[in-house]
Amino acid sequence: MPPHPYRLALVITELDVGGAERCLTNLACGLDRDRFNPVVYALGLPPAQHQRQLVDQLEAAHVPVRFLGAKSTWDFWSARRKLQQWFREQRPQLVQTFLFHANVLGIWAAVGAQVPQRILGMRVADPARWRQWLERYSTRSAQRVVCVSSAVADFAEQSGLPRHKLVVIPNGIDPSRYPAPRAASVQEYGISVGRRVILYVGRMHRQKGLDWLLDLAPEMLAALPEFDLLLVGSGSQRGELESRANELGIARRVHFAGWRENVSEILAASDLLILPSRWEGMPNVLLEAMASRLPIVATNAAGVCEILGPLRESQAVEFGDRQGFLARVVSICRDPELAQSLGVANRQRIEQEFAIQDAVAAYECLYEALLTQ
Repeated sequence: MPPHPYRLALVITELDVGGAERCLTNLACGLDRDRFNPVVYALGLPPAQHQRQLVDQLEAAHVPVRFLGAKSTWDFWSARRKLQQWFREQRPQLVQTFLFHANVLGIWAAVGAQVPQRILGMRVADPARWRQWLERYSTRSAQRVVCVSSAVADFAEQSGLPRHKLVVIPNGIDPSRYPAPRAASVQEYGISVGRRVILYVGRMHRQKGLDWLLDLAPEMLAALPEFDLLLVGSGSQRGELESRANELGIARRVHFAGWRENVSEILAASDLLILPSRWEGMPNVLLEAMASRLPIVATNAAGVCEILGPLRESQAVEFGDRQGFLARVVSICRDPELAQSLGVANRQRIEQEFAIQDAVAAYECLYEALLTQ
C-alpha cells in the first residue's frame, strides 16, 4: 500500500454516453481509492442535460471531472496548453488516455507537464492512415498502449507500434445491471403492438456498416414478416440512411429512434441484436446485449470473435457475407429455442470472462507496475 494514493489523470475526448466513455467511468469509479486518486479530464464541452449520466456517476463517486471546452480541431493548441497547465496543478504521476483525440492531445500535454508515466489507449482498429501515423507518433512518448482486444493489439503492431509496449485489457461490464428490470415500450419508436424487434445500437457512421445492412434489409424483412428493424443512435449518416430506407421501400418497417438513454430497457424489449460493422475494437453493445440474454448476429470485426469465443460460429460472419448474415438472422428469429439457448450461453460467457472488476484489477496491476518501477 503506497503511503499516499497515486495521482492519476484519465483523459477522454468527451463524456457523452458511449462505450469508451462508460468504460472510463467504470474504471474511475471502481479503482481502489486507498491506492489511486483519479481525476477525469474531457477535451470537449460538458454533455447536454439528457446525456449527463456518466458525469453524474463520476460525481457521485467523488471523482473530480474537468472539461476543456474544445469545440473543434482548431482548438487543439489552446486545449493542449490548458490541459498541460491543469496537469502541472494536479501533478499526476500517471496519465491514461482514451480515444484518438485524447491519445494525441493528452500524451503531448503530459510530456509538456513532465508527467513521468504515460499510457495511451487504443479502442478500435481504425484503417485511416493519418490516424495511425499520429497515434504511432504519440506512442513514442508513452510507456504502454492499452488495447481492448488482441485483434486491436495485432492491428497496432501491424501499424508500426512496438509490440513490447502493447497490453491487452478487454472491456468489462457489470452483469447485475442486465437485463433491465422492465422493457421499453417500443411503440414509442413507431413499432406496432405485437411486432417483434431486430435491434441495432450505435453511431450512424460508415464504420458501423448500416449502409450495407439496409441494402440487405429488404430480403431480411421479407423473410421475417413479423419483425421490424429498430436503429438506435445518431450520427452523420442518419439522413442518408433514412433516404435509403425510403428508396428501398422499407421505411414502414425500419424505425430510427435517435439517441436514447434507456438502451438496457430497449435491449430487454428486443429479440435479436445485430452489429454489421466494418471495423471495431471491442464493441460494448455486444457485452450489454449478451448480459441481457439476447442472441446476436455480428460481423467479424476486431474484438467481436474475442467477445463471442466458441459462440462465434453461430453468431458471427465476415463483413460482406450477405447470405451468411441473412441466414443467421433468419434462423435465430425463426427458432425461439435456438434464440433462447444462445441468449443463455451469451450471458454465461459475460459472467465468466468480462466482469468489470477483472478489467479494473488489470488496470490497477498495470498502473502499479509502472509506478513502482
